[in-house]
Amino acid sequence: MITCHSEFGKLLRVFIKSAAAAFVSENQIEQQWQALNFLSQPNLAKSITEYQSFEKLLKLSGAKLAHLEEDNSLTLDSMYCRDASIATDYGMILCNMGKQARISEPAASERMFKQTSIPILGSITPPGTLEGGDVAWVDARTLAVGHTYRTNSEGIDQLKQLLEPKGIEIWVAEMPHYKGPTDVFHLMSVFSPIDKNLAVVYSPLMPIAFRNGLLERGFKLVEVPDAEWDSMGCNVLAIAPARSNYGKR
Repeated sequence: MITCHSEFGKLLRVFIKSAAAAFVSENQIEQQWQALNFLSQPNLAKSITEYQSFEKLLKLSGAKLAHLEEDNSLTLDSMYCRDASIATDYGMILCNMGKQARISEPAASERMFKQTSIPILGSITPPGTLEGGDVAWVDARTLAVGHTYRTNSEGIDQLKQLLEPKGIEIWVAEMPHYKGPTDVFHLMSVFSPIDKNLAVVYSPLMPIAFRNGLLERGFKLVEVPDAEWDSMGCNVLAIAPARSNYGKR
C-alpha cells in the first residue's frame, strides 16, 4: 500500500533541496553559519560533492526526486526541507517554524506543492509553532510529536485538530531542555524509525515515558553511540525497510 504515513516504507517520491541551492555562495555561508548555530563553517565545495552522492543514492533507490529551488529569502537551513511540512495521506501540513530565521520556508514549500499538484491539508498558524523534525510516524495511525522549543503546545493542538478527526493518534513526547531554545533539538534527534518496530535512538536524551511506550509497543532500539551524537547520528532517512541514509537536520 502506498502511504505517506511511514518513516521506513520504500521511498517513492521525495522533495529535496541541494546544498548548492541552499548554501548559494561562500559569502552567504560566511554571513549565516554562526547565527544559525552550525557546529562549524560548511565547506561549500565539499558540501556540494557530498550532497551529490546523497542524491545519487536516492536515485539508485528508485525514488522520484523533486527539487526545491534557490530562494534569496531563505537561509542555509533550508537544505533541511523536511522541517517545513508534514506529509500525510490527506495532503501536506505546512508548518510554522519555531526558529525565526526559518519562518519563510513553509511558504517556499507550498509553492512547490502547488506547482506539482500536491494537496494542502492545512497550516499551523501563530501562536502555534511546529517543525517537521519534531514529528515521526510510529505506525500508519500514530504520529509522534515532540514538545520542544521549536514545537509548542498550540502547534500540537492544531496538529491534533487536523489529524485526530481522521483517526490519527497524536502521541506527544515531552522533550528535555537539553541546551535550550537556541539549539537544534528535535524529536528526530533521538528517534528515527527504520523498520516496523525498529528504531535508531539516542536514549540518554529520550523522554522516559516515550521510550517505555516504544518498548511496550514491541520496538527494538538501535542505540547511537555518544561519539555520533553531535554529527546527528540518530537523524536518519530510511529509503526502504531497514535501509537508511543520513540527510536531515
